[in-house]
Amino acid sequence: MLQQRTLQSLTRAVGVGLHSGQKVELTLRPAAPDTGLVFRRIDLPQPVDIPVTPESVCDTRMATTISPGGDPGAPKVQTIEHLLSAIAGLGLDNLYIDITADEVPILDGSAASFVFLLQSAGIALQNAPKKFLRVKKAVEIREGEGRTLKWARLAPHHGYRLGFEIEFGHPAVDATGQRVVFDFATGRYKQDIARARTFGFTKDVEMMRSRGLSLGGSMDNAIVVDDYRVLNAEGLRYDDEFVKHKILDAIGDLHVCGKPLLADYTAFKSGHALNNKLLRKLLADKSAWEIVTFQDEKLAPQGMAELAPAW
Repeated sequence: MLQQRTLQSLTRAVGVGLHSGQKVELTLRPAAPDTGLVFRRIDLPQPVDIPVTPESVCDTRMATTISPGGDPGAPKVQTIEHLLSAIAGLGLDNLYIDITADEVPILDGSAASFVFLLQSAGIALQNAPKKFLRVKKAVEIREGEGRTLKWARLAPHHGYRLGFEIEFGHPAVDATGQRVVFDFATGRYKQDIARARTFGFTKDVEMMRSRGLSLGGSMDNAIVVDDYRVLNAEGLRYDDEFVKHKILDAIGDLHVCGKPLLADYTAFKSGHALNNKLLRKLLADKSAWEIVTFQDEKLAPQGMAELAPAW
């Protein structure tokens, strides 16, 4: 039987929120089988649990944000996508995530620090079948036309494969790879995707900060690009780091479904909002998906049964 996974022990991180600039402590704790992923706002007078579900997503501007039932007036947790990407990349199913503010710490701007934290705590197998959400028929979301066109699509696939194409029309970004395909069957999430950092353009910084966004952003936790070049002294971690970060984000955005996907995801210029709309469209059509388990691990897709090795 392919089993569910949690942590062997708890692990902690302290950092700042990318948008809020607030100091925040994050504690990742083991959880029982079939708990799923549950954020806990422990800074409030009465702690509030926020299970990670598609319906809990209340905002997708600049990040994926959740609240109980998706209520925009309720306590929330912002910028969950990098942590969810790491959780999906390591195949974890059940976690409590205690947090002391309303935003997950940005750490180095990628998922690598979260991967390190999770693996430092150890990954434990649980005596319960691992549940996958298998896509049975294709669904697609398209918005705009011509130069404003963007789209995202989920189609059936025995495994989990993601393809993404970007088009920023910016010399520094255009000089890098514009399209990446990552397949969990053959790729290595930690090495190939997890280290890709979020990025921002200097021309947007003043506008974002006037709206109370990116208050915690710096070259320590993001790729910063002016009108012509990357400003970070160390340069890029991958030749195609920009599009790889979009893959990293998509893995996290789609993991709000709470279960690993068996699907082929392809996208052009998609983002948090379009990814969430795509997931909601899929789940709204009960004939387009099913929950499956694998009593015989040999029948599971390649790359889904192995425990990720330690760093």
